[in-house]
Amino acid sequence: MKYKKYGEAFLLILVLLTFFSMLVTLLGYFNILSEKITQLSILFSTMITLFIGGVYLGKKSEKKGWLEGIKIGLFIVFLFFLISYLGLDQGINLKTFIYYLILIASSMLGSMLGINRKQEN
Repeated sequence: MKYKKYGEAFLLILVLLTFFSMLVTLLGYFNILSEKITQLSILFSTMITLFIGGVYLGKKSEKKGWLEGIKIGLFIVFLFFLISYLGLDQGINLKTFIYYLILIASSMLGSMLGINRKQEN
């Protein structure tokens, strides 16, 4: 059961992404949020979701929280890239590259925090 912690972290991220996506979509649909704020909400909710998933993964890990966060972050970014490239026929540009780097950094920081919180207890 070496990979169980990754599956649990991925499932947590998937559930949180679904929840935040539905929330932001509803707020945007009813014009509660402007288009610019909707875009920022998507960015921040995705960052928060990966951060929470990283904290969860860090608490389950033994050492090298930064590496565990990069692993799960790269996996999620790879899935996002596949969906945008294959499903939406969009390539990668500077804006999406920076977006993906922010997401990887968010999961890495969350995992580092999670492993340090585990060691304090």
